[in-house]
Amino acid sequence: MSESSSSPASSPSTDGLSFILEDDSDDTEMLKSMVDDETELKTIQLVMEWRQKAHANMASSSSRRPKKKKRFIRRDREAANDRLYRDYFAQESMYNEIHFRRRFRIRRHLFTRIVDGLSSRYDYFKQRYDGLGKPGLSPLTKCTAAMRMLAYGIAADCIDEYLKIGGSTALECMKNFCAGIVQTFGEEYLRKPTQADVDRLLAVAEARDFPGMLGSIDCMHWEWKNCPSGWKGEFAKGNYKVPTLILEAVASYDLWIWHAFFGCPGSINDLQVLDRSPVFQELYEGRSPNCEYVVNGHKYNIGYYLSDGIYPRWATFVKTIRLPQGPKAKLFAERQESIRKDVERAFGVLQARFAIIRGPARQLEKGELGMIMKACVILHNMIVEDERDSYGLAFDYEHVEGTTPEPNVQLHHHPVYAAYLRKVVQVRNPEQHARLQSDLIEEIWNRQLARQRSQP
Repeated sequence: MSESSSSPASSPSTDGLSFILEDDSDDTEMLKSMVDDETELKTIQLVMEWRQKAHANMASSSSRRPKKKKRFIRRDREAANDRLYRDYFAQESMYNEIHFRRRFRIRRHLFTRIVDGLSSRYDYFKQRYDGLGKPGLSPLTKCTAAMRMLAYGIAADCIDEYLKIGGSTALECMKNFCAGIVQTFGEEYLRKPTQADVDRLLAVAEARDFPGMLGSIDCMHWEWKNCPSGWKGEFAKGNYKVPTLILEAVASYDLWIWHAFFGCPGSINDLQVLDRSPVFQELYEGRSPNCEYVVNGHKYNIGYYLSDGIYPRWATFVKTIRLPQGPKAKLFAERQESIRKDVERAFGVLQARFAIIRGPARQLEKGELGMIMKACVILHNMIVEDERDSYGLAFDYEHVEGTTPEPNVQLHHHPVYAAYLRKVVQVRNPEQHARLQSDLIEEIWNRQLARQRSQP
């Protein structure tokens, strides 16, 4: 009786256990042989059912959940465009020229020139209409959104409150704006010095007691916040401890940036940036403008830049004296360190005008950062050209004989290799560097004595 009553009870439990452990047949046979009691079989069955449900819940939670439908925001873009026009661009606008210059970083007529240039060349900045005839974003709205992001360094979502533009659209406006600035105005405002430009720079340098000077050179770092993790070792430096990108620039006395080379990783120094930079490429190839001047009775035909101590002893660099001995050397070091601050001032003004390059960069693509930097440099030069008369400079930039701007014709030819090497050796000659520095020391000292004698 006991055997007949136990076999029906044990059989369902064993079948249930086999069903639960059907994936592990070996474990099932082992449990059948080890477990004889009906209570123990039911307990194991409950445990296995709980495990099966737990695995099912984990599988369902790890599966991709369906995306929620994006909420549509009805933005009154026509009203926002009308408000923008009444506030800044109407004849009797709410805000005057001073407010416009402070908030847009440039004067009103220059901004409208940029808007007209972009809208006449690119379809993206033209006024477009949808199928119902409703106007889209105006060129003024798109360019204003881009300038606000460049000038204030704010997030794209902050533009939405005033201009009624979504975050993704604002980012798209900024990228297209920077690309349009580089392609439309880069040839004029990011050019190499023409013969007329060199003549003006030499005249200014002569008045500042540094005949033959074409500007000052230095490097600036821009922090890259969203640098890819695999690149952080290359772009991070011990001094900064964060990934950075380097901008090499040459600036003149009026803060015009004549050379901008951007994109080198922050882990290298200024010398290694110089090896990659094309700053002297035209000089090597014999395509640079003529540059002839006299220092202390000696003639030279290669212009030079003022630099700090890390740069090499080349004929194109004039460095300070680290430990000057004697009144002549002290006077030269004082004047060189004072005038070399032109490039430092240019970096400071560039970052003050465009806060996006003062703070950490949030873009992921290196090419986008390069486009933003070039656009900011071009806009900076446009502002310098437009406002140069208000700087109060001692030298009149426009009144120099024979300085009518000429187009800089780019001759893409390959010079003779022997002539190329001779030019490289001439530029990197340390003896000419020392000779030029000693002549400048005597020239500055003699001019200082002449001024003292002329004073009553």
